[in-house]
Amino acid sequence: MENTNMIEVRNLSKYFKALKAVDDISFTVKKGEIFGLLGPNGAGKSTTLRILSTLSRPTSGKATINGYDIVKNDNKVRELLGIVSEKMIVYDRLTAKENLWFFGCLYGIPKEKLNKRVADLLELANLTPFKDKQVGTFSTGMRQRINVIRALLNDPQVLFLDEPTLGLDPQSSVEIRDFIKNLNKEKGTTLIITTHMMVDADILCDRIAIVDHGKIIALDTSANLKRATVGDNTLIIKLAISNLTGEMVTKLKELSCVDAVIQENEMQLRVVVHGENAFDEILDTVRSMKGKISSMENLQPTLEDVFLHMTGRHVRDVLEAKAPQQMRPHGMRKPQRGR
Repeated sequence: MENTNMIEVRNLSKYFKALKAVDDISFTVKKGEIFGLLGPNGAGKSTTLRILSTLSRPTSGKATINGYDIVKNDNKVRELLGIVSEKMIVYDRLTAKENLWFFGCLYGIPKEKLNKRVADLLELANLTPFKDKQVGTFSTGMRQRINVIRALLNDPQVLFLDEPTLGLDPQSSVEIRDFIKNLNKEKGTTLIITTHMMVDADILCDRIAIVDHGKIIALDTSANLKRATVGDNTLIIKLAISNLTGEMVTKLKELSCVDAVIQENEMQLRVVVHGENAFDEILDTVRSMKGKISSMENLQPTLEDVFLHMTGRHVRDVLEAKAPQQMRPHGMRKPQRGR
């Protein structure tokens, strides 16, 4: 019987001296699946991609891609892969067509085959009308589309995308998400996406592994993760208090029915609670401290809530903390301008 798993990871670990960047993780990715590695910066997502793409060797454990061992059969594995790092690897002074031709020549693709491949990829990315325009004149979303199809020149079976919408404006992010979904649908390409953008994981991924401190702490579909986080007796309350104080926040955190309190701005809280009387306890506590409630809303759970439930921390809190050094994939150096 044919194996339906394109990627199999078993007890994979990577240590940098005392730092456990990847800590005994295991997962599988099915052929044609969009699989997400979701978590804050420094969680081990990019290091996992480095290992799977043969750019870094694991300290222990094993992984295979389409049956090939990433260590023993590293050359064969590379033939199967396309990699899009979070750094754009395109040349602004070259046209879209010239960029693809340049990278296609690095792959050693024969001229006739490369001509057709470039034309097909430009069409896939809806960039054919702009093929002779310099990439430096493109919008950010267009440049990222060129960056993605550059990694498709060798017709990979597996595409790794590291933070594909990082730094993009909302419109460009939507553009890239639509392109990624279309690529998966049209080509059946297996994708692994690393991100700390909850909306990317929610919209794009068939399954999501939530990663924190090098470990996978949850793995399922987005819907199942949310469902498991908020049970029948749990509420997520969005609470606006016009005279909110630090003392009020502290008192709410001390309530036995409260699982977490996140202050989103100077007057707005997100409170995760459990129990039949939790709603009343929140109201009574705020009112006992003369709090002026301007609005209350029962929210549907998000992937942010899943992360908070699993780790006790909000992803935004982690991102705003002092960022640890990250192990990023080595890419081609950005060309110096003006030379």
